[in-house]
Formats: sequence, C-alpha cells, structure tokens
Amino acid sequence: MGRFFNARETELATRAFRRAEAVAGRHFRIPPAGMAAFRYDVRTLAFLNENEVREGAFAHLCKYEYINGHFYRVCLQDHRILDAVERAHSFIKLEPLLTYIAAHELVHVIRFDTGEADFDGTEEERVREEERVHRITGEMLQLCMSPDLKLVLDCFSDRYHIGDLGIKR
Repeated sequence: MGRFFNARETELATRAFRRAEAVAGRHFRIPPAGMAAFRYDVRTLAFLNENEVREGAFAHLCKYEYINGHFYRVCLQDHRILDAVERAHSFIKLEPLLTYIAAHELVHVIRFDTGEADFDGTEEERVREEERVHRITGEMLQLCMSPDLKLVLDCFSDRYHIGDLGIKR
C-alpha cells in the first residue's frame, strides 16, 4: 500500500482543510456556519477501507448514504502525495500541495451537495466536472496565493504536464 502520513504531515493536512474551508466559504459566499452544514470527513491512507484506496489520484471522494441523508469522505492517498513531493525533489512542497488537494475536494463537495454537479454523472460529465473544479479551485486559491502554491497551480495547469514531475492528477 505504501507510506502513510506521520503526525506532522497529518497536521499539515488538517490545517490545509481548515484553510480550504475558509477560502471556499469566501469564494462561494458561504458563512462559517453554512460551511459546517456540508457533511464530509477526511481520512488518510491508514484509516481508509480497501475500496477507498485508489491509484492514479492524490485523493478521491466517496459518497455514503445513511437514513437521514448522506456524507462525503475525502480519501487522501498519502503514498501518492508523498511520492509526488519526493520525486519533485523539493520543487513541490507538501503544504501547498495539500492546500490545493483540500480546496479541490471541497469544491467537489460543495458542487455535489448543492446539486450543481452530479456525483453519479457519466464519464464524459465527470471529465468536464474535473476541468470546472480545477478552474474554480485556481480562482478560489488566488485569495491565499504564495509562491509555493502558485508553483503547484502552475503544475496543474495545461501549460505543464504534471506527469513530467512524476505527479498525476
């Protein structure tokens, strides 16, 4: 399965999601209490079920139904994230990469939960949704841009092929 986040890396992921919630709230004009209404949790690789582990992605979203509704689980793929940072030879830093991943996944949660996108869409719809979410994530992160985060965004842009760094989106 690969490497797992250590305590420091897990804390960085927690901070990235807190930061992403604040930025997403501002971008979508959702007050903090409104952001709390989106039901989701985040799990790192050590706590994922077998069906939540995916190759080829830094994270993916699962939707779980229960009697009173549903919630989303952001499944971080620690091994893929750590491998990308390691193979980028300090070109890409962990914290800004986690910030991008957190923001990207929260945009999905918001769009799916508000009905702007269909979680169960066709493959073609999913590809278009990924492009929309990437664009929205980039716009949203302009609010907290740093040189290291800009580098991550540039690597996810169409100008560069992130696979050249050993990173796959």
